[in-house]
Parts: sequence; structure tokens; C-alpha cells
Amino acid sequence: MSLQQAPQSRVFVELVPWADRGRENYLLSGGETLPGLRRPLSSAQAQTATREVHVSGTAEVSATPDRAQVVVQMSSTKEAAAEAKKSVCRRLDYVTQTLQQQGVQSENVTVTKDFQRVENAYHMEAEVCITFTEFGKMQNICNFLVEKLDSSVVISQPQFYHTPGSIENLRRQACLVAVENAWRKAQEVCNLVGQTLGKPLLIKEEEMKEWEVQIDDHQSSRLSSSLTVQQKIKSATIHAACKVFITFEVKGREKKKNRI
Repeated sequence: MSLQQAPQSRVFVELVPWADRGRENYLLSGGETLPGLRRPLSSAQAQTATREVHVSGTAEVSATPDRAQVVVQMSSTKEAAAEAKKSVCRRLDYVTQTLQQQGVQSENVTVTKDFQRVENAYHMEAEVCITFTEFGKMQNICNFLVEKLDSSVVISQPQFYHTPGSIENLRRQACLVAVENAWRKAQEVCNLVGQTLGKPLLIKEEEMKEWEVQIDDHQSSRLSSSLTVQQKIKSATIHAACKVFITFEVKGREKKKNRI
């Protein structure tokens, strides 16, 4: 998973506390209201009031697909039912044994069979659907089956995808990086104005969005068979961007006492 920190913006520091916090308008003697007026606190009130720094942070992260699915198909049409079954089962056994020898777990392999009468013959089809978590192993197995079985089997192009847990982890990572960016910004602001950053008072996720590299339908149908494995992985990569807003407490730096 790659992390790319996006530029951040929007900083507001409140170093001088105000009374009647949150009041937008003040009533005058004539019944009119005057917006925006707030009176400063007394020195005693200022010592107990909370001073704050408000910052936003953004982050963009990406994740490549963590699963790939390949389908191996084989079929046979014979006048005798036993011959059709024998032809398909021989290739099917070879494929499943190869998968076992290469360490593919049985729960990642699904086999389906279809047998039917077609005019004066019998037709049998079998499909082996394989889910891979290691793409290098997937390529090695597919190349091996093509070499050994040639055109007697049809191997589909790999379909890359993300599991739900992978997508949720991507969202969480984007949020955490955005929070870290906001914290670093607040830390730098406080250092710049001679203050100490305190604890967070509010953390709010304002925006979360995800996207993939979009290919139009015409290009997708034309390029689907010509793309390399790496290009397919790149096109299936998911990007996520998050924006957070955080309010931190601001503390004044304590003066060091002179030792006698």
C-alpha cells in the first residue's frame, strides 16, 4: 500500500480567549443587533479558559487488488457418454493435481461440471475457478497449464479485485494519515507562535472518497485482452482520499524557574 500525503490548508488559532463564546449577535438599546462583537475575558477568566487551534488535514492513499480469479475451461463431445466423461475428467484431474502440488488451498478452488445430450452425441464441460492471493504463483501455474495442456483447455484472463476487508483498511489508513497530517500542522503552528500543543478536543472526518482509474467502455473492450498483468493490476488499484478537521487545546509554555 502506497501513501501519498496531499497538501493541507485551513488553519485558525485562537490564542486570546473570548467571553460569551459562540454568541453571534449582541442586543443594543434600540432593539437592533450588532454582529461580531465579543468582549475579552478578564485576566482571571483567561487563565481558566481554553485556547484552541483549529486545523484541517488531508491524505490520499492507494491499494492494489489483493485477489485475482482465473477460470480454466475444458470440454468434449463424443458419441459415447463414457468417452466424453473420460476425456474431460482426465484433464480436470491434471489441473486439480497441479493446483494441489503448487500449494493452492482447496477452499480457493471451485469445480463445476455440466453433462448433456447434444443431437446424436454427448457433451461434457468442466470449469475450475481459482482464487489467487499470490499473483506470481498465478502466472506460473497458468503458464504451466498452457505448456502442458495446450489448446485442450481455455484459461481466462485474470480478474483482479479487492476484498471488503482490504477496502475498509484503505479507508481507515486514509483517515489515520489525514489525522497525522493535521496533528503535525498544529504542532508546527504552536511552535511558531511559542505555544505548546495540548490534547485534541474534537476530531471530525469531513470527507472520504474512493475511485479507480476509469477506462471508457470502448477502450475497455478493445484493451482488455491486450493489457499486461501489471497494467491490469494498476487499473484495478483503488485510491482513497480523506479530509479531517481537528480542534486542539493550546497551552502556554511554562517559564523555567531560576535555581539559586
